[in-house]
Amino acid sequence: MVNMRLLSGQFFGEVRFSLDSVPPKKYNDGASNIKTDEYSMEEGAWGNFSRGAVLALQKKGYKLSQGITGFLEGSAGFEGCGVSSSAAVGVAFLLALESANGLKVTAEDNIELDRLIENEYLGLKNGILDQSAILLSQRHSLTAIHCERRMYELVQPPWYGKNEGDYKILLAFSGLQHALSSKPGYNLRVAECQEAATVLLRAVGRGDCEPLLCNVSVDEYEAHKDLLEGELAKRALHFFSENARVFAGIDAWSQGNLPEFGRLISQSGLSSIHNYECGCEPLVQLRDILAQAPGVYGARFSGAGFRGCCVALVATDLAGEAEKYVRAKYLNAQPDLAKRLTTATFVCDSADHAHVV
Repeated sequence: MVNMRLLSGQFFGEVRFSLDSVPPKKYNDGASNIKTDEYSMEEGAWGNFSRGAVLALQKKGYKLSQGITGFLEGSAGFEGCGVSSSAAVGVAFLLALESANGLKVTAEDNIELDRLIENEYLGLKNGILDQSAILLSQRHSLTAIHCERRMYELVQPPWYGKNEGDYKILLAFSGLQHALSSKPGYNLRVAECQEAATVLLRAVGRGDCEPLLCNVSVDEYEAHKDLLEGELAKRALHFFSENARVFAGIDAWSQGNLPEFGRLISQSGLSSIHNYECGCEPLVQLRDILAQAPGVYGARFSGAGFRGCCVALVATDLAGEAEKYVRAKYLNAQPDLAKRLTTATFVCDSADHAHVV
């Protein structure tokens, strides 16, 4: 019996499977990198998210008796662009299955369910940032997420409810749909952070703690950071400086200080490049171009920077000019990639969280 039947407007293949017999994942080689990821054009690979959603719900005890017939389509020209689209697809399948089966699931529980899809079914060792932003956000509010405590706060600017604010979000696509890096990707960075945490926790006499940098206080880091060398020192520096930027960013947004908020975005982007050592040449070039564009407050990678997009906060009245600047400069910097794009930039607003319509 086929309970799930899915088609995509952008990817090949029809996905068909039964709720009580979910096929094992076929496209993860089990190594630190997923060789053929969710954006593969191989037939049916994109359906792994639906399979993962079914298994995640079943693992948490939700009874599924009704499957879905669905059609999946994203923004034309931005396929595989790396703007949290993996989390968005996972959340979409969760919400659709829950709606079809009359399940009442909180946003917080769906965050955990989507984590199961990515961590346990797809083998990606990411956290809860993307799905939290997708499921919790509110238009014109900053979603401040405390990942360790699973807590969040919506931070509203002074103009909230009065006007739109003097900003737009400028998204720029590099044309890279698959990771381009001379070093292993995201999972290796996670392992390096854990190794740095192990060194620091042993230094303060808590070597039995889970090796996470969030288990190390700022004072402990400052007292023992000299024990870290090379890549481990850089990873820890990124972690602790990024945390400081987050709290500074919350303060700047609550005051409506867009220039300061943008400056922190750019600092975050530079730390990702130099300390977390993410990114590749086209993405770094694109970020630099965005940062120099007219009216841009700040710019960084939209994700880890091995493929996909960069994102910027830009003044509303200069968004169009910034868009033209980025298109022209990136075409000059990466002509082969830029010429393949039907859509290279996109100006958008913030929005409310994902929901069934």
